[in-house]
Amino acid sequence: MTRPRLLLAVMTLLLSVTLSVYAEPRLPNILLLVAEDLGPRVGAFGDEVAYTPNIDQLATQGTRFTQVFTTAGVCAPSRAALITGIHQQSFGAQHMRSSTGPLGLYYAQPAAEVRAFPELLRAKGYFTFTDRKLDYQFSGSSAGTGPFTLWDQENAEDYAWRNRQPGQPFFGLINFLETHESGIMMPTGPPHSPTHAATQKWRAKAGMVAPKKTHPDAVELPPYYPDLPEIRSDLARHYDNIAQMDARVGRILKTLLADGLARNTVVIWTTDHGDGLPRAKRELFDSGIHVPMIVRMPRTLAAFYAHAQLQPNSLNHTLISFVDIAPTLLGLAQIKPPAYLHGQPFLPARSAPRPTVPRRYIFAARDRIDEIPDRQRAVRDNRYKYIRSWYPHTPGGHTLAYRDNLDMTRAWRAAWRAQSLSPVQRRWFEAVGEEQLYDTRTDPYEINNLANNPKYAVELNRLQEALDAFMEQYPDTSEISENELRNSFLSANQIPRTPPPSIRQANGKLHLASDVGASIGYRYENRPWQLYTTPIDVRAIEAKAVRYGWQESEVTTTPSSLKAAVSNQN
Repeated sequence: MTRPRLLLAVMTLLLSVTLSVYAEPRLPNILLLVAEDLGPRVGAFGDEVAYTPNIDQLATQGTRFTQVFTTAGVCAPSRAALITGIHQQSFGAQHMRSSTGPLGLYYAQPAAEVRAFPELLRAKGYFTFTDRKLDYQFSGSSAGTGPFTLWDQENAEDYAWRNRQPGQPFFGLINFLETHESGIMMPTGPPHSPTHAATQKWRAKAGMVAPKKTHPDAVELPPYYPDLPEIRSDLARHYDNIAQMDARVGRILKTLLADGLARNTVVIWTTDHGDGLPRAKRELFDSGIHVPMIVRMPRTLAAFYAHAQLQPNSLNHTLISFVDIAPTLLGLAQIKPPAYLHGQPFLPARSAPRPTVPRRYIFAARDRIDEIPDRQRAVRDNRYKYIRSWYPHTPGGHTLAYRDNLDMTRAWRAAWRAQSLSPVQRRWFEAVGEEQLYDTRTDPYEINNLANNPKYAVELNRLQEALDAFMEQYPDTSEISENELRNSFLSANQIPRTPPPSIRQANGKLHLASDVGASIGYRYENRPWQLYTTPIDVRAIEAKAVRYGWQESEVTTTPSSLKAAVSNQN
């Protein structure tokens, strides 16, 4: 071959490789791993006490996102925003927890067109699975209580991708209860309440009591905690639970690799909100809403998305809200994000019609916490945090039945009552006030309120206006009482039932429809329920529908006239 021809062949090969790299990849598998009640207490995020070798290894293979924030500091409201991609207070999902609140059971009700992103992935052809934890506010907390249309399998094992059809892409959401607040409560000895007793029994039966490894003297205390034995012991137990969670993450990733799926699976590891500790969980401080996140992107997909930050062992400081996860995952699956979403993709594809403008602010909300009413709203940029309270006289450290099962909470409150705390350490037991402003760069623990400091008037006004604009853009259902909200969702004090879908035949197909815009499922001969997305073959079926926040409809079957037509065809 002559040199010109050789050069032409090489150039052609390079061009074909380039085009193949940047061509749209086949649909990737997506695995979303969500630890409960955990801030950035991970070795890869700089915590020297945490023993997290598996997550640390994942970080070396992927990207650490350092500025990720949940929309609430407590699980059910946060998960409502995660699964829908819209802020929880915009559809009545802000109070903790709608299914067990003091007013009685009710479910939040998104607008009829809203679909949780797993259902949209399922409609695209994904096999979707999750474990026993739901907690979406339009469901209960456990499997079997939510819309049946989201998941092919609920209450599934960690490796449920093995149950999909050959070649079918999968999306799995796996939760890690090992790090839940309940695991910090004393696992043995006399229980402090019936709830605590039930927790002890359940975690012991599930093998979720971590062996003691972390020495209490090794933990570092933030300045707002007094140095008490109970606080050190509870923190040490938290680290032991983190190690147990990390080991399970390692088993899942090793199985994914052994099954030959790692090369085409996007793995995202994060947490549902901050630490399950007092002055962290349930709060709008960074200790309650700042979470770690790691994204490991297969090389072919990383090239498609063309982000330098997606190189192995890289850092990304983009400001991300939990409402950004839904549009991001939909984008990975080549699904156009619905217009109703409140977030934006933080991994926009190379082929996106226009570049995504980096997010300037994240927003978070706190409302009723178990038996205690509250309403706070927060806005944060890369440096400053502003919090507004409608209950300015309510302290963060109020009594709370569930949280008070923690030894450290009771010991801290006893020290406050004994007047043995420093001004910083007793502040959690004092009224929060109407406004708070923090410089998180110089004051990462948010202990110096700058709201009344005239030097920060410009920043205060800017964040006040940003929050006002956000609340004007997205309706806030906390403008009415929770009792009014609950009544608006109920019918004769009951959760309304979805009407059954209609079934008709046209053009040789069965067409299913819902008068209330509900999601519809169908099945043949008692097989698993399938998500209805397009007309199906004419044959005997069962069908049912569910609108989010409503009960499932009764099951309806193919009308007799259509059954006769089916019989004649056979």
